[in-house]
This record gives sequence, structure tokens and C-alpha cells, in this order.
Amino acid sequence: MPVLNEQDYLQRAVETVLAQDIDAPTELILALGPSNDGTSELARELAQADPRIVLVDNPAADIPVGLNLAIRAGSHPTVVRVDAHSELDPSYARRALQTLDRVKAANVGGVMRADGRTPFQRAVARAYNSPIGLGGGAYHGGTHEGEAESAYLGVMRRSVLEEVGLFDESIRRGEDWELNLRIRRAGYRVWFDPSLSVTYWPRESWARLVRQFAATGRWRGELVRRFGRGNSIRFFAPPALVVTILLAMVVGVLQLTGVLAGWWSVAASLVYLPVIAYAALIIAVALGHGGGRGWRDKLWTAAVLPSMHLAWGWGFLGGVVGGAQDTVDTSRLGSRNTPLP
Repeated sequence: MPVLNEQDYLQRAVETVLAQDIDAPTELILALGPSNDGTSELARELAQADPRIVLVDNPAADIPVGLNLAIRAGSHPTVVRVDAHSELDPSYARRALQTLDRVKAANVGGVMRADGRTPFQRAVARAYNSPIGLGGGAYHGGTHEGEAESAYLGVMRRSVLEEVGLFDESIRRGEDWELNLRIRRAGYRVWFDPSLSVTYWPRESWARLVRQFAATGRWRGELVRRFGRGNSIRFFAPPALVVTILLAMVVGVLQLTGVLAGWWSVAASLVYLPVIAYAALIIAVALGHGGGRGWRDKLWTAAVLPSMHLAWGWGFLGGVVGGAQDTVDTSRLGSRNTPLP
């Protein structure tokens, strides 16, 4: 479990891991980044109370670096990746291990069940759980078991991880997708089991959500630069939306200033159609069952969905054009803009 500024979530996350009803030796390795909210102190208290908890320092603060430190510190043949913003059902590890053996896979993952504690966080959770929100990836609500492109978190065979080289520490976001790409290219199975689910708590504010998605989109653009066709077509929808909106704005200005007129103006107006269709889709989702129960929920949903899409799409375009460079996800850092103090 990589950990950075998770004071409000860490204890419950740790409790659900330690409560796994598996008849086998286990350990929980926390890779501690340089938190400034009391998280590290809480982690030390938890470790003192339970010998199964092992602490390793992750001064770089990057997730893949922390994951590799934790994996190397482990001593068992199966690695279960967990998140400090997640909660596991007591049977999660046992059932995942059964699936891992049953289908002869190298990595098994289930469904991310996002949830929220505030109206805004619940709106983000609804967006996560909707195929409209995050593009329909299997682990955001899939119901059919089978081979998958990637796995949420993941229950992995250590031997395969060591064979393919663990996580790529040059990738700060999308590191799980890239690892699973290497696992699949090495001839192993990545498997989705919808009977497995993990509760995930998304970002608590609009600013943090936008920062998260902008950074994630930027790194997806970097992954497109590196792996090209290895990326699913669904990743290109948000940047296409951003480009279309920008084109519509340009056409609107040219029409208002008289530069575009007559049939040229009519033809150029076609660019408005996908923007109108997108707006109608967002309104339909917000007003429907997926938008929540009251008007407040529906308004939050209508605001959250385009915020996620546009931030991700804008970041993607920046990543494709200029690469991710030193982009980090600062959404867990409050007012800080770097993971390091």
C-alpha cells in the first residue's frame, strides 16, 4: 500500500486488509511517502499494534517507486496491491486467490465501487461508476468475467512480477496499465472477476478532482507516445471532445466577427453538433437515475462529469504534444504542488 497524506482514510483501509479471512500467512507493507498531515505517525501507531504491518520509507513519493519498495520488502509468493483510499470486503483476498488459480492468470482484479461521504464526493463516485464517466473500462462496472486489458489494484504472482521487471518507476500515472501490458505481452493472462469489488473513496473537492484528472490525462498522453496502438481507443474520446469544443469556439468567434458568412458559415456550424450532443448526454445522465436523487445531486453530477472529461482531455493533449515530463498528481497534497515537502 503506497501511502501519502491519507490521515482520514488510512486506519479503515488497514483494518479491512488485516481482516481478510484467508488461511495463510500475510503481511501488510506500507510504503510511506513524506506526508504532512500526521499519516506517517498514524502508520507507526498501527504498526506497533500489529506485527503483520511492515513500514518502508518512500522518500521519492512516487506510487510506482513505493510499490516496488513494498514488493521487494515482501516475503510471500502472491502480491495483493491495495490502496489507502480503498476498503476490502473480508473475502476479497481469498476469492481472488481462488480465481488466480482457477483461470491460471498472472494478475486478477475486480470492480472499483466508488463511494462518497459528501454530496460532491458522491457525485464523483456516481461518475466513476458510470460508463459515461470513465469510459466503460471493465473494472468500473463490468459484469462479465474474462481476460482484461488491465486490473484495478490487482492480485499478482510475484514470480511474474519479477520476470517482467516490477513497476516502471519512470511512469507516475497509469503505471498499473503499463505493467499489465508487459504481463500480457509476456504471454500471461490478466483477468477480470466481477465478483471481486473494492470500495474506493474519490477526491473530496473540485480542485483536487481536476488536478488528479489533468495529471492522469497527461500521463496517458505520455503512454500513447510510448506505446501507440497498445492504448485502447476509448482513451481518445476526452481529447477529441476538447479539440471539438475549441474548434466550436473558434468558429463562433469567426461567425460573430463576420469572417465566416454564407454557406461557409453554415458548413462550419456542423462543428456545434457533437458539442450539443455531448451537452444533451450530460443533461440526460444528470437528470436520470445516474444523477442521484435530488436536484442538488443532479447539479453536482452535471458539473463533475465535464470537469473530469475536459481536465483529462486537456492533460492528454499536453502529454501527447510535450510528454508528461515531471508531471505529478498533486490532488492529495492540499496547497502543495509537489509530493516532496
